[in-house]
Amino acid sequence: MMLNSKTIGNKIAEARKKINLSQAELAAQVSISPQAVGKWERGESMPDITTLNRLAEIFGVDLNYFANNLRTEESETNLPGKPDLQAAGNSKSGTAKKFDWNWDMSQGNWVDADFSGLKNLKEKFSSSNMKNCRFVNADLSGLMLGKNNIELCDFSSADMRNSQVQSSNLLNNQFKNGSFIDAGFSKNNIGKCDFTGANFSGAEFLDGFFENNTVTGAVWKFTSFKNMGISDVTFEGTLEDCNFDNCAFYNVKFKNATILNSFFKYNRKFKKVQFIDCRVDSITYAFLKNNEANLTGISLLE
Repeated sequence: MMLNSKTIGNKIAEARKKINLSQAELAAQVSISPQAVGKWERGESMPDITTLNRLAEIFGVDLNYFANNLRTEESETNLPGKPDLQAAGNSKSGTAKKFDWNWDMSQGNWVDADFSGLKNLKEKFSSSNMKNCRFVNADLSGLMLGKNNIELCDFSSADMRNSQVQSSNLLNNQFKNGSFIDAGFSKNNIGKCDFTGANFSGAEFLDGFFENNTVTGAVWKFTSFKNMGISDVTFEGTLEDCNFDNCAFYNVKFKNATILNSFFKYNRKFKKVQFIDCRVDSITYAFLKNNEANLTGISLLE
């Protein structure tokens, strides 16, 4: 079931009464008229996502409050006129579906918004400008992002597995402990971001730039870089079954790294890459040597 104005209105009225606010008092806190609040609660209109974010702060909930605990249309017909306060999974009719957001936030200008904990966004942020927004612990799996400008946002611990990010600028963002398992990055400029502890297993980077990013403690397994400009990055830890193909390197280091079953082919400026206290297996060593790497600082694993 898609979210509708009546459902939103019921949620607003319920939360407002729970914290003992009048319609006029709530209106004052969100800088609208009391009549507008009345229209929301009667289901005659619906606040936009930015206003819902402010309402969530006032009510002490996250945005999922407005989405959770809904029945399907089939379930609601069994309880006419009565808003469901049980979890959708507890629907007696057994026909409850997973909730899906119906706001399309594409082509928007989102500043200082808190989307933490959101779920099931999928394809609803394309062609947007996002600055200083929060997506902490958000479920962004399978998300499609295209032609976005994303700056100074916090995606810490967000789940972005199987997401696709295309033709976007990602600058000065926090992605600490994020999951990028099987994610795809194509034609992006990714710079000055903090990926500390991020999991890039199975991720693919194609035809873009990866510059001045922090990747301390990141997981690199079956990760692929192809036709990428990589600069001012230090790779540490274990890199296993990784692929660097036709990339350009500038001020890149592999430090205290163990590199296994990984290949380096047709990379440019690769002689200037520094390997510091690194250990590699024989097949990786062969690829590095063939790519004319500076083998100083590399030892061969037995």
